[in-house]
Amino acid sequence: MKLNVILTSTRPGRNGKPVADWFTDFARQNAAGFDIEFTDLAEVALPIIDEPNHPKAKKYQHEHTKKWSAIVDSSDAFVFVLPEYNYTMPPAFVNAVDYLYSEWNYKPAGFVSYGGVSGGLRSVQTAKTLLTTLNVMPINEQVTIPMVFNHLADGKFNAEKVHEDSAKLMISELARWASALAVLR
Repeated sequence: MKLNVILTSTRPGRNGKPVADWFTDFARQNAAGFDIEFTDLAEVALPIIDEPNHPKAKKYQHEHTKKWSAIVDSSDAFVFVLPEYNYTMPPAFVNAVDYLYSEWNYKPAGFVSYGGVSGGLRSVQTAKTLLTTLNVMPINEQVTIPMVFNHLADGKFNAEKVHEDSAKLMISELARWASALAVLR
């Protein structure tokens, strides 16, 4: 099974890159039966949706959509590294999700959220609503990082025990859900 860690912030100088690097390395060491892949939406570089057909038809015209489709389709589970922008999810995340439909279906998703005092919790709540419309199963277990800037030094995220414990539990639950949902895919 493949667990795809997706960094959703595309903002230059983003705090999410060190967080995503930490989680990706941690997941590789605690994989629970997953092969770990990392995807950075800044590198995927999807423009605002430019496909003429509804994604359910899978009649993609553009190479960037075909590549994105292959990335999502080949994944069995996702962890979205998600900041909070104005009490909600970042627009690059919404755009990336909306590009596709069936590639998302019947796969579980977890979250590593970060931000100020809320740690990105409001962003996760809105993301869960969006993902369920695509038959994605957002799990309850997640890693929440309030005051993320207090954990950043020299371009690295310094995890505490609570982050590591939450990450282990989330990865384990994602493996259970991915196995259970495989029969629906």
